[in-house]
Amino acid sequence: MRIGVDVMGGDYAPDQILKGSIAALPHLPPEDRLVLVGDRAVIDETLRERGVNDPRIEVVHAREVIGMDDSPVEAVRQKRDSSINILAKRAGPKGTDRIDAWVSAGNTGACVAAAQIFMRCLPNVQRPGIAVTVPTFNGPVVLIDVGANIEPKPAHLAQYGVMGDEYAREILGIPSPRVALMNVGGEEAKGTSDMKQARDLLRQAEGLNFTGYIEGRAVFDGEADVVITDGVVGNVMIKLAEGLSAGIFRALSREVLEIDPELVLRLEPVIKSLYAKHDYHEYGGAPLLGVNGGVIKAH
Repeated sequence: MRIGVDVMGGDYAPDQILKGSIAALPHLPPEDRLVLVGDRAVIDETLRERGVNDPRIEVVHAREVIGMDDSPVEAVRQKRDSSINILAKRAGPKGTDRIDAWVSAGNTGACVAAAQIFMRCLPNVQRPGIAVTVPTFNGPVVLIDVGANIEPKPAHLAQYGVMGDEYAREILGIPSPRVALMNVGGEEAKGTSDMKQARDLLRQAEGLNFTGYIEGRAVFDGEADVVITDGVVGNVMIKLAEGLSAGIFRALSREVLEIDPELVLRLEPVIKSLYAKHDYHEYGGAPLLGVNGGVIKAH
């Protein structure tokens, strides 16, 4: 595989992106290639400082960077030589020196827009969605969308259900995923007209194990394997869960320390094991489903 990396994207780019890319090299097969896209001078200097001279690394210069505050669509159109644009073009059907997949921690909207423009969507997909695997005490749950589409139409939500179902089957190994639609309540009468229309479309989807509406608290109770929502609710939900999870483990450690400092040493392996299973840092990226190629959006 030829894997592209947006060296310039993210809050801690390019240093942390390059560190991660270098750390990944021992895990890549000899036939794979890592295509680092960004400021060539910075990339070359970092590789030289770290003594990295690996034939699997290819450096592609990008003259422009799409910032986190840039308007996504305008930036993609105006900054034609940005790292995000270069990656999306190379992953597209008309790309030269093609790559098989790419990853970016940069501007989410720009990544989505570039993927749509240069890679195109799969047949019957109108808008792509970001699918996050959320760790819960009852197993993993696929949450889609978490930021690619903040104003989805009912048809988009229905397509997310089909894509999330396929992802849960093929990647998570769930034979018949239970698919649910996030709503303000489980009752049939609740929700907007768009929500009800999306519900009806999901019910009509062939082969889909659609279970109806689901409330936010039920996501962690194991009532569904795939949860569909718009990009705003999905994004807020995962960030709330991230903060809550970290806070709970900090509070637990503090309480145990106050009760019995020696108990902390005995419980430390258990707490570390639990935290690793539910720490969002362990899930470094999420796939953009619906585009014609592999895109991983990191955060």
